[in-house]
Amino acid sequence: MKIERHRKIIEIINKNDIETQYELAEMLNREGYNVTQATVSRDIKQLKLIKKNVGGKHKYAVYQNNTSNTMNKNISILKEGFVSMAMAQNILVIKTGVGLAMAVAATLDAMQWEEMVGCIAGDDTIMCAISSVDDTLIVMDKINKLLES
Repeated sequence: MKIERHRKIIEIINKNDIETQYELAEMLNREGYNVTQATVSRDIKQLKLIKKNVGGKHKYAVYQNNTSNTMNKNISILKEGFVSMAMAQNILVIKTGVGLAMAVAATLDAMQWEEMVGCIAGDDTIMCAISSVDDTLIVMDKINKLLES
């Protein structure tokens, strides 16, 4: 059932401009899949979907990992979604544009920085668990350098 649902999600986002998890859940329910927003959220993470800016709107798309362009795409996603960040000991809280937290968190996870344990994303806020307070400062510096590039 999950594999079929994942296939249907890919089909839906390829044919429609889906901007929110709620829209995707509605479409899945119309197609006969009994899902909640929480299920859709997990599916989005498992499928590594991102949000792309298309004509001024952000819509879900399949993340394509092309190694030659991956770093440029990651920097682009980070720059597009990033609003601010604040340190809380070894937790880094990052604010993003509405609906962009998951894409930015996936981008940060893809960087595979040794200091970062992992990220949890909401709609416009990310909490990154960092190994130590000193490492949090290092990660903040890395992010700032990427934003300036």
